[in-house]
Amino acid sequence: MATITFDTHKFIRRLETSGFTLEQAEAVAEAFREASGEAELATRQDLRELNLHLEAKINDIKFDLVKWIAGMLLAQAGLVAALVKLL
Repeated sequence: MATITFDTHKFIRRLETSGFTLEQAEAVAEAFREASGEAELATRQDLRELNLHLEAKINDIKFDLVKWIAGMLLAQAGLVAALVKLL
């Protein structure tokens, strides 16, 4: 996952020029750093890898579905053949 660089010193100076005390500015900067650290952003490469993974999973599911349907068709053909012999 991608990381975002965050200049806490610049952020604190900006808050101080806006009227925050040093303690308030440091507390807000720390809270913002913690909050932004928890939110991970996906990069284009992450999305490409996820797309490839999902396509592979979908193809596996399609293959399993085709196998199941083919098996059911063979079973149905056998059942019909057995019923025709009984008649």
